[in-house]
This record gives sequence, structure tokens and C-alpha cells, in this order.
Amino acid sequence: MNIATFGRSAVIVMALLATACASTRTQKSTGEQFDDTVITGRVKAALIADPVTKAHQIDVEVFRGVVQLNGFVDSTANRDRATTVARGVSGVTEVRNNLRVQTAGRTAGETVDDVAITTRVKAALAADERTRAHQINVETRAGVVQLSGFVNNGSAKVAAGEVTGRVANVLRVDNQLDIKTN
Repeated sequence: MNIATFGRSAVIVMALLATACASTRTQKSTGEQFDDTVITGRVKAALIADPVTKAHQIDVEVFRGVVQLNGFVDSTANRDRATTVARGVSGVTEVRNNLRVQTAGRTAGETVDDVAITTRVKAALAADERTRAHQINVETRAGVVQLSGFVNNGSAKVAAGEVTGRVANVLRVDNQLDIKTN
């Protein structure tokens, strides 16, 4: 291989690497993925350290610095405090608080029913080619299914809600999916 061929090959490889690491509207670059992973860890750690929030009730999703707080919590104070805690974390550009307050206690049977519903919803989402189940978090409480996370487009969000609504014993769908944007 002569030096000119080597040089052209090096330029092609560099261009491919730059393209592979670049972001699109729905795909994060390697750097953005790393940043969001760090932010997720920081938000979770801050929620754990806070005496008011019950971190085990809160799911945290991050896409390009936008934080989603999802799940079901016991009080309005817990919901509001989670927003304050997340906003105080370095790198957070916006907080979308999708936490739902449900104070009624649940029996072991109700908990098992909710787990079964969640399992059926996840299976239905995985079986539907319109949805990318790995992008969607599913939480169920008293038959109410909350969908959260970041999906590529509006049709994926609508499809996820439709698929979930057809699952047995789902009383209501709380579709909190956000569409990925720049």
C-alpha cells in the first residue's frame, strides 16, 4: 500500500468514525449517551440522598439532558420534592415530572395483579412492530398503566397507547411517552 492509498483510507476511516459518533434527532451520539448516563446516576443518587423522596418509587429517564420522573408516589410532597431535587443536578436542562400520586395502600393480591398486567403489556409492546419496547417503561398501579420514556415519533407513542389499552385488565392508560427531539 502506497502512502497516497494509506492517506485516503485513513480519511475514509475517520469519516466513518465521525459519522458513527454523530447524533441524529432520535439517536444520541456516544458523548450524549455518556452524558445522559451520568445525569441519570446523579439524579438517582440525589433522590436516594433526599430525606423526603422515596427513590424506589421513582423511575428516571434522560434524553439529551431532559429528565423524566415516572411512576407512582405516596404524596404530593414526594412528587414536588423529586422535581426540585432533579432540577438541582448538574447537566439537567429540563425536568418533566410524570409522577402520579396514589395514596391508597395495596394488598398483596393487587400487587401481583399489577405485576401480571405489566408483564402482559411489555409482551404486547415487544410483539408489535410499531413500538420499540426497549424504549418504553411500563409501571402499573391499581390497573392504571403508565407508559414513559422517549420514543422516536408520534406514531410510536400512539401505537404504544393502543396496544396497552387492548391488554386484559388494563383500566386506564397514562401515556407519558415523550418524542425525541434535538
